[in-house]
Amino acid sequence: MAVRGRAARKLAYPVEVDYEYGQVPEELFPGSWRGDGLERWAPLLPPLLAPGLGEGGTPLVQLAGDVYVKDESRNPTWSHKDRLNRCAVSAAVGVGAEGIVVASSGNHGASAAAYAARAGLRCVVLASAGAPPAVESFLRAYGATVLTVPADARWPLLRRIVTEFGYHPVSNSTLTHTGHAFGAEGYKTIAYEIFADLGVPDSVFVPTGYGEVLFGVWKGFVELNRIGRTDRIPRMFSCEPAAGGPLAQAIALGRDAMQVSVGSTAAYAIDTPVGGYRGVRTVRESGGAALLVDDAEMTRAQNELCRNGLWQELSATAGLAGFRKRAQSAEFPGPVVCIATSSGFKDQGVATGVPDVTEPEWETVREAVRRA
Repeated sequence: MAVRGRAARKLAYPVEVDYEYGQVPEELFPGSWRGDGLERWAPLLPPLLAPGLGEGGTPLVQLAGDVYVKDESRNPTWSHKDRLNRCAVSAAVGVGAEGIVVASSGNHGASAAAYAARAGLRCVVLASAGAPPAVESFLRAYGATVLTVPADARWPLLRRIVTEFGYHPVSNSTLTHTGHAFGAEGYKTIAYEIFADLGVPDSVFVPTGYGEVLFGVWKGFVELNRIGRTDRIPRMFSCEPAAGGPLAQAIALGRDAMQVSVGSTAAYAIDTPVGGYRGVRTVRESGGAALLVDDAEMTRAQNELCRNGLWQELSATAGLAGFRKRAQSAEFPGPVVCIATSSGFKDQGVATGVPDVTEPEWETVREAVRRA
């Protein structure tokens, strides 16, 4: 496939995983689903050699109308990354590695540390400054070695650790994102669960940084179609911070991937300067679109989710923000699913303040209740 311009010299294409789809057992996708972790979908996953933590089986919560939220904050370390790391750490076990290494200051690092601990592997996390308090707490609790380094130094150091120590990398090591080959396979299970609970939605809106979860969900629905369980595939909508948006720019310019400058945004988990080919492919082949949302739009979506009892970090609300923005000018004849990726505890600045103490006099309490 041709790639134009400067990106052509730097673009790396990811390894794809394929299966003997003709051998998928009929009973794998019953009419109703009760949830048994990722093992439930083992015939369509790489070998799950690392022990699990009960990842997957997250709820599909209906908002007003025909809009649903897939709440990935219910995973063991409160994010969708647990699906990825169950599969990626299994690869480390499979090759006999003594440890794993990951470049991350957020959900990915916290999740990788948990699954490494569960598998009895060492874990090195290459972080940049400013990790949220909840993520730092996860890393300390799981016993990971955390090295805070300049952001652009993380990937060269990761490659050096892999070379000299033989640790298995569970995050990207190339300029244009490719990710771990097994990572997106874990994300496919989101599609399987949506299908089992709801059928095939009209569209899926996904918070997007590198585009791995976007691609994984799409691939899951493609597989369901390929093995004859469905007759269509939903449209996939990437939802990136307006401060950057490499996937949206790649789509607009007809390229396979892009590198962009990133402005200021509180959506730190998805403010990536580079995209990947798989995300671009997903949007193109599904007939969806690449959307940009700003912090104000994500804040409104975050508040809407909170009013429905779902507290998500700002980055995790980009899917709903994208849908609310798109719905003003487009029709969606069937159910819409918005992926919500991570707990509000993961936002920066959470749990850092000291609460005000309310005086216990009744008049003070009564006035506070009246104002509520």
